[in-house]
Amino acid sequence: MSNSSPLADRLRPTKLSQFYGQEHILGSGKILTQMVKNQSLSSLIFWGPPGVGKTTLAKILSHELKYKFIATSAVLIGTPEIKKIAEAARQDADFLKTKTILFLDEIHRFNKAQQDVLLPYVEQGILTLIGATTENPSFTINSALLSRCRVLVLKNLARADLKKILDQALADEKNGLGKDKISLDPEAEKILLAFAGGDARRLLTALEIASTGQKNYQLQSQDIREAIQSSILYYDKNGEEHYNIISALHKCLRDSDPDAALYWLARMLEAGEDPLYVARRLIRFASEDVGLADPQALILAVAAKDAVHFIGMPEGKLALAQIVIYLAKAPKSNKLYTAYIEAGRDAKSTSHYGVPLVLRNAPTKLMKDLGYGQGYKYAPNSSEGEIKKQQHWPDGFKPKKYYSEK
Repeated sequence: MSNSSPLADRLRPTKLSQFYGQEHILGSGKILTQMVKNQSLSSLIFWGPPGVGKTTLAKILSHELKYKFIATSAVLIGTPEIKKIAEAARQDADFLKTKTILFLDEIHRFNKAQQDVLLPYVEQGILTLIGATTENPSFTINSALLSRCRVLVLKNLARADLKKILDQALADEKNGLGKDKISLDPEAEKILLAFAGGDARRLLTALEIASTGQKNYQLQSQDIREAIQSSILYYDKNGEEHYNIISALHKCLRDSDPDAALYWLARMLEAGEDPLYVARRLIRFASEDVGLADPQALILAVAAKDAVHFIGMPEGKLALAQIVIYLAKAPKSNKLYTAYIEAGRDAKSTSHYGVPLVLRNAPTKLMKDLGYGQGYKYAPNSSEGEIKKQQHWPDGFKPKKYYSEK
C-alpha cells in the first residue's frame, strides 16, 4: 500500500493472527475461528461501533478462505448494482468454482425493498453477505434477511489492544512510523489511548497528525492535545470581534451587571447578529451559570427563543432584552456545569465501557438471547419505590458523586 495512504489503512492487518481484539468471536474455538478452520463461511452481520475492525475482519476472512471480495457501501449502490454483482458471482461459482463475499458497509441504510433483493442470493449461497452496521440490526434489518445471517457483536477495543496497535504503528518501518523513530512520553501515550476510546482508527489518525513532519522525536502531551483538536474540531478564523462581544455579554451576565449586559446585547443586535444565535447562547448561560440556583432561568430563556422565532425582528429584541436582564439578576451557580464537565471527562475516557446488560431494553428475541435486561428490578414494584443495589454503572467503573447541593 502507498505511503500516501492514511496510517490506519497502511497498518490494516491481513491475517487473523495480526488482528487485535474481539476474542469473544476470534479466540480459540470461537465462531469465526471455527469457520476459518472448517473453510465454511455463513452470511454475517457485524454490529459494532466505528473503528473496531468490521471492514478489516471481512477482508481477512475473504483472504483466509480465498473468497472473491467485493466491498461497497449501502449509500453507494442500489438494486441494479446488487443484481449485477450477484450475476457475476453466479458465473464465478459455475465456471471458476469461486465463492464471493459481498461486504456491505452501513447495511442499515438499505430500505426494506433493497434488503429483500439480497434474500434469494443469500439463501441460495450465490453471495455470502457480510453486512456492517453501527445500528441495532433488530430495528434496521428486516426479519427475513436477519434470519439468514448470523449477528456478531463487535466491541470497542480494550486499552491493551489499542496499546498493541500503537506499539506496532511506532515500530513498523514499512507501513508505520518506525523509519521516523517516533516515540511518545508516558503522559502523551495516556492521553492518546484515552482519546481513542476503543477506536483504532481514531487512535492512528491522531497519532499520524501529531507525528507529521517529525523525525527522531518523542511526542509530548501537548503534541497529542493539538493533534486531537486538529482531528475533531473546526475553527472559524474570521469574525474575532463577533466572539469578543458575545464573550463580553456572557461575562457581564455572570458578574450580575444588567446594564452592561444590555449594552453588549444591543451591540450585537444592532449590528445585525442572528437573534437566534444570541438566544442559543443565553439558553446555554441559563444552564451553565445559573443552573439549579434558579431553575426558572432555563424555562424563560427557551421562552425568549420561542418568542423571537414566533414574532421575528425587530420586535423580538425586547424578548431577548428581558431574558438578559433576568439572567443578570438571577442567583448564580456552576455546580451543574462542573458536575457535567467531570461526568463528560469520565465519559470520554471510558466510552468503550458497555452499558450493563441489566439496564438494556430487550424488545427483540436477538437482544433477549444476548442477555439484555436479564435480572432487571422494576423500582415502582418495590415497597420503597427505589432499587438500591441494582447495577447502574459500567463494569469496572467506580461510582462517583458528580453533583452536590452543598
